[in-house]
Amino acid sequence: MQDEALLVGAATSDDAAVYRINAETALVQTLDFFTPIVDDPYAYGQIAAANSLSDVYAMGGLPLTAMNVVGVPLEELSLEVVNAILRGGADKVAEAGCVLAGGHTVQNPEPLYGLSVTGLAHPDRLITNSGAATGDLLVLTKPLGTGILATATKQGIDLGDLAPRFTELMATLNTPGAVLAKAGLVRGGTDVTGFGLLGHLGAMARESAVTARVESARVPAIDERVLGLIEEGCVPGGTRANLAAAASTFQGDGVSETMRILLADAQTSGGLLLAVPPGNLEDVLRILGDEGAPCAEVIGEMVEQGDCAIEVR
Repeated sequence: MQDEALLVGAATSDDAAVYRINAETALVQTLDFFTPIVDDPYAYGQIAAANSLSDVYAMGGLPLTAMNVVGVPLEELSLEVVNAILRGGADKVAEAGCVLAGGHTVQNPEPLYGLSVTGLAHPDRLITNSGAATGDLLVLTKPLGTGILATATKQGIDLGDLAPRFTELMATLNTPGAVLAKAGLVRGGTDVTGFGLLGHLGAMARESAVTARVESARVPAIDERVLGLIEEGCVPGGTRANLAAAASTFQGDGVSETMRILLADAQTSGGLLLAVPPGNLEDVLRILGDEGAPCAEVIGEMVEQGDCAIEVR
């Protein structure tokens, strides 16, 4: 039997679970981890922690406590490297004003790191992927392309100044989510991570019973060089799988294959994708600027539900 206090569970494929404690307090709970996508162990720890914390921010919550989840190949990683990963995660948790309360470590054939995070939110001020409505504007807070750039790194391609730039983007916290939820300015939302913008936006449109209309020319890439890498075939398998999975859920006649891949690119610690009532847009953009969001691009709007979840123009 469903517990009525479980406000958000697995049914809607949202970013985290939400459990109501009382009329003014709900727990937001999530867990996420992955293998390294950068060579620097400290940066890897920062990115993995930011990615885990993001799920709480994406629900409009404020992270409260975090627990390390660590897998270590003892024969391949030195204690110094493991400590650097954990230090990176701990510093990012501290930046979030969250308490690192412990964790668990196991032996594993390849490195794994992430966090389980518990946060707090007001039950009536959640940001969910089922809350969007017709007329809402779609605002993206980080540019796309981290999957492409991570693949280029693994292939030994010299990214020059793009390397620290995309690492910094992935390590940037999505703190505006909590601020916007407290202010009651956002109707629905999610964060853009492993399923790409198409996958996460498709879920939001489906759960909200609307169609998302995206203006591809307004979707920001981290840099024009990301598009060049796509055209050279530097595309991760996860991104291609995302595009194939989205084929039946979006229409994009006239949209180039390069743009389709960017829209499907599997992000690590991507930005927030917010459904904003037009009357709240000015305040939302101001808060995103004040909170240091990497970008605040209006990329489309929600319209009445049609034959597909997403229309890309």
